[in-house]
Amino acid sequence: MAAGITARGRAPLKRRSILAWLALAAGGLAPSLRLRAAGSAPPLMLALAYRPGIPLADYWVSEKLDGVRGYWDGQQLLTRGGERIQAPAWFTAGWPRTALDGELWAGRGRFTQAVSTVRQQSPDEAAWRGMRFMVFDLPGQAGSFDQRLEALQRLLAGLALPWVLPVEQFRVDGEPALKRLLQATVAAGGEGLMLHRGASAWRARRDDSLLKLKPYEDAEARVLAHVPGKGRYQGMLGALLVETPEGRQFRLGTGFSDAERRAPPEPGTWVTYRFRGTTPSGLPRFASFMRVQGDLRG
Repeated sequence: MAAGITARGRAPLKRRSILAWLALAAGGLAPSLRLRAAGSAPPLMLALAYRPGIPLADYWVSEKLDGVRGYWDGQQLLTRGGERIQAPAWFTAGWPRTALDGELWAGRGRFTQAVSTVRQQSPDEAAWRGMRFMVFDLPGQAGSFDQRLEALQRLLAGLALPWVLPVEQFRVDGEPALKRLLQATVAAGGEGLMLHRGASAWRARRDDSLLKLKPYEDAEARVLAHVPGKGRYQGMLGALLVETPEGRQFRLGTGFSDAERRAPPEPGTWVTYRFRGTTPSGLPRFASFMRVQGDLRG
């Protein structure tokens, strides 16, 4: 391990940092860095990246909402990682016993606000008044997405809660129309688009039944350690040493504000980064930090 890498980035605690890094690299966390325990992660359908040439007539299109993934299991609201979300009782009162998969959303450009609200162990009533649960699927419903979408719209219309809404789904007529829609969505402050194949059954896996389209690629990685900064970043973060889910490690050194360099994400935290393609060895090119992962897994 390179000299100077620290597990917390606030002091050169070399021995502690090495122990922490080794524990993280082995797939665990050092005792002092363990995260709050979560339950079993809910089964979720995950998206692949969109690729040109797919039969767009087969897909529904919606805006990719920049919030926190939420899963209602019929009794409680969970993050993607299985951590219970402490929403106010009124927020989930009257919700159905069936599973709902959606996004806890505070509006375009308010990702940080959404994350802050969801993280609170004592719910902030005023903050939750600004949240909506935007539902995009019914995991427990049989049939195709076309059929689940109809059932979802009927269910939420009967629920009649202004903070629980179906994500708007629509069709596009070809690749040029899809590109225009992406440009308009991003220009209006949106993150991108999602495409859901109408004929697909619900499956808790990642395949081309669900696709995401953004003006850039992004991915997730776990923070292993902090690399101290030099020059104008002396005494602050220089880079994060991170590891992808596939086990590839690299340094993430751009995209941080000065405030984030002074208080960087702790080891064990999952972060999202953007990039442009990969090297022959599979490492991301031009990787840049975006944010701490919104599903609270870290």
